[in-house]
Amino acid sequence: MKNTISKSIQDIFSPAVLLFVLKIGFGSILLWVVLLTVLWDSYSSFIALYIQKIPLVGSWEWVQSGGSFFIALVVAYMLIIITISAFTSIFSEPLLKKLAKKHYPAIDATGSPNMTKSLLLTAKSSLVFLLVFLVSFPLLFIPVLGQIWMLWLWGILIKEPTAYDVSSLFKSEKNSFSVKDKSTGVLAMFASLFNYIPLLNIFAPVFAQILFLHTILGKEEI
Repeated sequence: MKNTISKSIQDIFSPAVLLFVLKIGFGSILLWVVLLTVLWDSYSSFIALYIQKIPLVGSWEWVQSGGSFFIALVVAYMLIIITISAFTSIFSEPLLKKLAKKHYPAIDATGSPNMTKSLLLTAKSSLVFLLVFLVSFPLLFIPVLGQIWMLWLWGILIKEPTAYDVSSLFKSEKNSFSVKDKSTGVLAMFASLFNYIPLLNIFAPVFAQILFLHTILGKEEI
């Protein structure tokens, strides 16, 4: 695990990864800035209406006196995170193969994720994340527990698509990486720590992919 994290941190600061992250991250942010600027009234009204229907939370004074605006911003932040995860899943294959060739030249990345399956897994994880987030929103106000819960939810968002996208590059039983493996959840949550810092959150999905890459191919070297 220590070697995996060390290699992943080195990779995340490489020029190729930084360029990829900047394009995907700021492209996603710009997309939502434009959309929400145009649709803000409808969007904020929907969020306010939804929050009012949540038991207990909807009756809180700070929510009724303008807290729904803050919550709308939080949800917008989550939408940006989802979009970054989706775009990373779609466009990261060349980058991952380049990193695999750099660190593990003896291993051929001859596979390729099925685009339809990758998109379906990303859509499913994003939907589950968003629904559970909205339903369990009150938990976020509990100190410590709320932060751990949010980290777990972010892990759900990237775990399954990342495991599939990375493992599909390498056609080998030894390189299979099941989402049921406990290490996938731990790695996904570790990468999701970036999401606690605005702007640095653009690194989370690709960092998870790099962590998974080194975990899978590190087994091949043993």
